[in-house]
Amino acid sequence: MATFAIGDLQGCYQEFQELLELIRFDPAEDKLWLVGDIVNRGPDSLAVLRFVRGLKDAAIMVLGNHDLHLLMVAERCVKLHRNDTLNDILDAPDRDELLHWLRHQKLLHADGNYVMVHAGLLPSWSVAQASLLAKIVETALRSPDFHELCRHMYGNQPDHWDNGLEGYERLRVVINAMTRMRVCTADGKMDFGYKGLMQDIPAGYLPWFDMPNRASSEAIIVCGHWSALGLQIRDNLIALDTGCLWGGSLTAIRLEDRRLFQVSCAAGEGIRHLQ
Repeated sequence: MATFAIGDLQGCYQEFQELLELIRFDPAEDKLWLVGDIVNRGPDSLAVLRFVRGLKDAAIMVLGNHDLHLLMVAERCVKLHRNDTLNDILDAPDRDELLHWLRHQKLLHADGNYVMVHAGLLPSWSVAQASLLAKIVETALRSPDFHELCRHMYGNQPDHWDNGLEGYERLRVVINAMTRMRVCTADGKMDFGYKGLMQDIPAGYLPWFDMPNRASSEAIIVCGHWSALGLQIRDNLIALDTGCLWGGSLTAIRLEDRRLFQVSCAAGEGIRHLQ
């Protein structure tokens, strides 16, 4: 049995299948960890969504911002963006079953010393606190009042955590941190507009994972979301968004020995395997 964590798929079904072939994935024996953003912007989100749902217990995924955006659009709380590629899902005969399954997925997954989340964790959050907050959001996502959550989900404020937050503001900060955050200040103020390279981060901000005294630093965080960051493998961080959607690669890592596998997402470049 092996556990493979895979970076942002974003509807890139062909590359996903090539990567599964490369790692010789056996759903009867192995586990897939998917870091979120399995849909949108790529060419075949419907096929990805159907395939991952069909894997059942062989796959564990956490929700990313694009996955939540699909749910928001389906609830008619926001409109499609110009570059969205979600119509095939929205028009599918099995859309209700797919969307029901999607909103029952996790926001955070913890197993032993590993924690999987799409974007990151605020510096003040321990793994225990983050897990509790994620479960509160997951309950809201699965509730009959899900539409009301959608009506209040989007927004950049509050932009920092406060234990006194309540209601939808509390849920929004948790969702934004775990699905949208890349950089923050020492006191946990998030900048959602920055998507660039490490060396260009605005003054006063750091990548969330480089924050001194981060309460979750003893865990190994497995994440995606930040394609400009690229592959990052550290003692306590595995960042796997290697920009398949943008002509980069789709990356898997076998957690048991940290062996990397990649397929090229640029046309004609074929498959390569990193030892």
